Amino acid sequence: VVLRGTERRQRLRPSGPRAFPVRLPRTAREVLHVLRWREGDHLGAATLWYRDRAAASGVRIIPGAGIVDLERRYFTTRGAGRLPYYKIERIEREGKVLFDRSTD
Repeated sequence: VVLRGTERRQRLRPSGPRAFPVRLPRTAREVLHVLRWREGDHLGAATLWYRDRAAASGVRIIPGAGIVDLERRYFTTRGAGRLPYYKIERIEREGKVLFDRSTD
């Protein structure tokens, strides 16, 4: 039996309450997108720890409210401009750690 088009999609589509398991975001970029788009724009409540050689402690803290845009490889902030995601060390929201590079 050869299934075509809609028949194939319907046959392959999982069903039931556990059909689409929730996958936790694994990258800083994914966490930021979840906060912006899936969580009702809670990005403003987040805090980012960003690796910065110019800072005395080596880390700069960026409030989520300062993030203007999320791009493919960079995110844009009001004060610092375009910054790469790979330098994000930690993301917290309301005291809860959402992403921590040191535990990866």
